[in-house]
Amino acid sequence: MCGIVGYVGTENAAPILLGGLEKLEYRGYDSAGIAVSNAEGKIEVIKAKGRLRVLADMTDNGKAVHGSCGIGHTRWATHGEPSSTNAHPHVSNDKSIAVVHNGIIENYLELRDKMIKKGATFVSETDTEVVAHLLRYYYTGDPIDALTKVMMRVRGSYALGVLFMDRPGEIYAVRKDSPLIVGQSGNGTFIASDVPAILEYTRDVYYIQNMEIAKLTADSVTFYNIDQEEITKELKHIEWDAKAAEKEGFEHYMMKEIYEQPKAIRDTITPRIQDGKIVFEELEMDEEELNAISNIILLGCGSAYHVGVNAKYILETLTRIPVSVELASEFRYRNPIIAPNTLVIVISQSGETADSLAALREAQERGAKVLGIVNVVGSSIAREADACIYTWAGPEISVATTKAYSTQMVVLYMIAMVLAQARGLITEERYAELLAELKSLPEKIERILNEKERIQWFAHKYASAQDIFFIGRGLDYAACMEGSLKLKEISYIHSEGYAAGELKHGTISLIEDNVLVVALATQKELYGKTVSNIVEVKSRGAYVFGITAYGSYTMEDVADFTVYVPKTDDLFMTTLTVIPMQLFAYYVSVAKGLDVDKPRNLAKSVTVE
Repeated sequence: MCGIVGYVGTENAAPILLGGLEKLEYRGYDSAGIAVSNAEGKIEVIKAKGRLRVLADMTDNGKAVHGSCGIGHTRWATHGEPSSTNAHPHVSNDKSIAVVHNGIIENYLELRDKMIKKGATFVSETDTEVVAHLLRYYYTGDPIDALTKVMMRVRGSYALGVLFMDRPGEIYAVRKDSPLIVGQSGNGTFIASDVPAILEYTRDVYYIQNMEIAKLTADSVTFYNIDQEEITKELKHIEWDAKAAEKEGFEHYMMKEIYEQPKAIRDTITPRIQDGKIVFEELEMDEEELNAISNIILLGCGSAYHVGVNAKYILETLTRIPVSVELASEFRYRNPIIAPNTLVIVISQSGETADSLAALREAQERGAKVLGIVNVVGSSIAREADACIYTWAGPEISVATTKAYSTQMVVLYMIAMVLAQARGLITEERYAELLAELKSLPEKIERILNEKERIQWFAHKYASAQDIFFIGRGLDYAACMEGSLKLKEISYIHSEGYAAGELKHGTISLIEDNVLVVALATQKELYGKTVSNIVEVKSRGAYVFGITAYGSYTMEDVADFTVYVPKTDDLFMTTLTVIPMQLFAYYVSVAKGLDVDKPRNLAKSVTVE
């Protein structure tokens, strides 16, 4: 979950490293550090506890550190508390080797004991420091040989950037189960955990596979496998531009990304509609294979799991295929049963989520065909899945996902429609009706955004709340789960999403005077029942924030504050109702003076278990 960068080229490295780390700070912001090969032939290391701004001030934005080759790191603490000592880079005792690391070394205690017996002195509490000492132990002048020996001895996940003092002008990088890309431009080469870190300099990248090594110089990149054999790789071009990773006048990335949802949805659906039909060439399944699907398993973590909960309702309604939704973090620990002709769909924004990757591999080992839905081209899930559908949301920087969630939803809407049509379960009229509603979603989101001031006013009123509950039935309940997560992760207010029908089974005991309840009621067949649940919580003192569709004006008879969203098909309502909940969470966090884009204890991409 940390972020690493590296640069070697014709320019001063430190400012480039700091600029790259700024784009990666969403991956971790407990501490930061850089290591640069200086003119004296030594490795200069500077690191600091806290946000990247502290390190930038220490180095005059990098101008005080000289050298054209360096590595950098922004940390999300796993082993050892946030401190300057535990910050990366870590160095060998003779300071001849410096290492930055994203991942977890699972057998570091065993290796630490071994290195102590060999005379190494440890100064930090991290698992990463053992890598620096191991490299020094095995290094005899050949970096590739030392790296392969270390790779064979460590267990866990890692993306490493390494400097050797006696190899000035060279960076070495390796990866196993943690994201890492290599970029190349006219003025140097780069390593980074994610594309935004290097977009300002290049959009031409290589993807390193597991157990591979890269050697970077100012004008070349050479790749090796674990057998130390040189291998060739294809240079890929990233379509994102540098502006896509900037705030562009918005105070926070989260609000910018909320506003980007209409465009992201258009970009995701438009290329896949041809002659009035949805065409998914990426599925790599013909009609016979689509008809043979006996059941579907949806896997995800956090918001991606909530996408799956929503999609279950839609897929089962349209396709009549049994669907189960699983937390990817639990999937492989319960000895899952994979029936013949099972389609497993793994949902992930980054395509690097460690638990989702592990679940993907488990499903494949048990014979399932795996489809990935991801946002990042060339990511691990995209490469390892049997087929992959990209969401085309563009870079998402804020830790709290918004546009990735919405584009994942519309991809699953389209998959449901394709399956229903292939199986002969949807009429031409119904298909055309759903397609028209799908295409209208971006415009309807824009209408909601144009009325955001009312939500802003209400959010300021309830910014001091201690507990907030979200209730709904059916797809509204599924949307409540995401609304609750958005609120708790950026405002630190305790909140829960509940099925409204479960209130009487224990939850209603938590309702007391002035507790805020956010009630969703957009499903026509369930509207009356949800209104009855609203009356129940009102009678126990709750203050109700109602969200419903235009035309359902009886909501105002029971709710204290109501937000209306445009009408669409009931199956697609989640894509609209999530917008006011995103805005509510955002404005509550702003009212509390919190760092919206970088909530405490969280990182954007969870690349460790």
